[in-house]
Amino acid sequence: MALGLKSKNLSKYDTPLVGFDGQMMVPEGQISLPMNMEGKEVMVTFIVVDSFSPYIAILGRLWIHAIGAIPSTLHVKVKFHIEQGIATVRGNQQVARQCIVAAIN
Repeated sequence: MALGLKSKNLSKYDTPLVGFDGQMMVPEGQISLPMNMEGKEVMVTFIVVDSFSPYIAILGRLWIHAIGAIPSTLHVKVKFHIEQGIATVRGNQQVARQCIVAAIN
């Protein structure tokens, strides 16, 4: 796995998922990891799948609610409150496209 984790680090998660291609898949497992965004840390449970995808992670409602985030797919950014005010995490569509092209090659 890309984070240096081993299969033994995953806990069981056997609920099938439907991929972007419409095919059913059984996840490899799940893992809870601390996620730090601009000094705000929450535990996030990731469901791990062995599937080609243009996404590294898909943020679910539980994470969005835990951090109090306001996501905007139109603007490719997520905003949320921190002690110093409002934090903004911006995505970069051009870099994302470069990553997917590199992964395909």
